[in-house]
Amino acid sequence: MADLSINLAGIKSPNPFWLASAPPTNTGYQVQRAFEAGWGGAVWKTLGDPIINTSSRFAAVHFNGQRVAGFNNIELITDRPLEINLKEIYETKRRFPNHALVVSLMVEPKREKWHEIVKKVEAIGVDGLELNFGCPHGMAERGMGSASGQQPDLVEAQTMWAKEAARTPVIVKLTPNITDITATAKAAARGGADAISLINTINSLAGVDIDTWNTIPHVAGKGAHGGYCGPAVKPIALNMVAECARNPQVGIPISGIGGVSNWRDAVEFLLMGATGVQICTAAMHHGFSIVEDMIDGLNNYLDGKGLASVTELIGKSVQRFSDWGDLDLNYAVVARIEEENCIVCNKCHIACEDASHQCIERHTDENGVAYLKVREEDCVGCNLCSIVCPVEGAITMVEVPSTEMPMSWNERQKAISALSGSSKDDADGSSAKEAV
Repeated sequence: MADLSINLAGIKSPNPFWLASAPPTNTGYQVQRAFEAGWGGAVWKTLGDPIINTSSRFAAVHFNGQRVAGFNNIELITDRPLEINLKEIYETKRRFPNHALVVSLMVEPKREKWHEIVKKVEAIGVDGLELNFGCPHGMAERGMGSASGQQPDLVEAQTMWAKEAARTPVIVKLTPNITDITATAKAAARGGADAISLINTINSLAGVDIDTWNTIPHVAGKGAHGGYCGPAVKPIALNMVAECARNPQVGIPISGIGGVSNWRDAVEFLLMGATGVQICTAAMHHGFSIVEDMIDGLNNYLDGKGLASVTELIGKSVQRFSDWGDLDLNYAVVARIEEENCIVCNKCHIACEDASHQCIERHTDENGVAYLKVREEDCVGCNLCSIVCPVEGAITMVEVPSTEMPMSWNERQKAISALSGSSKDDADGSSAKEAV
């Protein structure tokens, strides 16, 4: 078996699967059960000043027969007294000394507040701290969470204040509710963060009941925006992780969060630069035992790839992620329909005809049997037909050899600019000769 252990900025864990700061990490009972099930680490539900939660606080988006494709919540940080949380954290770490136990924190953006809570939490023995600058609801209205997490100067300052008092590694949790997440990631790095975690939840409204006209969820007939997570947010999270991983001004380890539901998702986050992953919605949906399949699946994958350690995956796809302007404009693929696998459902034809480039034709052979064929000279290789096809292997995207040298949009613009400059120089030279 491969070595699944990781080291995130000095925080060691037997495997890369952590529970995120959320309802599953609200108590010592829950976290200890999770560690017994096999989770490598946990981030304790956010500690801070006492709050009051609402009743009716969760909602889900179900899509096309899939339960919990997305998950929405309006729950705040812990509503349990700090002293009880600290007692349970101490007991949990004593029982599981080899598991990563990180505590999430959120206080007002004041230096003395950060110093106070950091010292209290570290006094009972933890492996690290996670600063919650991401919660988009409730706490944000009080100037905390994403309200301060959207301002790079406050991210930098609060990170610095926490680091002034901290003896353990400090992770900064970033909000996705921002135009450019690298701005706050860089601010966290400037403030001295040892790592960043992302993404926190996305501003959302799960839905509206069209019979009662109430929002979903609602509290006595009134609703509010909440945080969205679950499988639906994975592409957003993966992009933001990749953007931070490839930015040299960030340059610190990443804990990946957002829609991780199985070992395959975890591998994708690791390839895009995360050292480990944090999981919430999948555990809420299926229970702590899902980590068993995650561990087995990751072990088998690493063995199949001939890799001795999970750390060999970290960042391996980052160099393949770039800006659109750096993509090769002369690279081309076309769709090919494998007749032996095609069931002639016409979904590809309809999609191409109505929403793409009208290059899939319907034919009938000499026996009156219908078949579909791609007119390859008009195919732009958009992938739409292969996406909507319900049969695996019925449509493949095949690379077409190019007679042109690779050239990106940026290279093309540079070449045009150079040619224009040369032409201008020639024109200026001609004008000078005529003047003489």
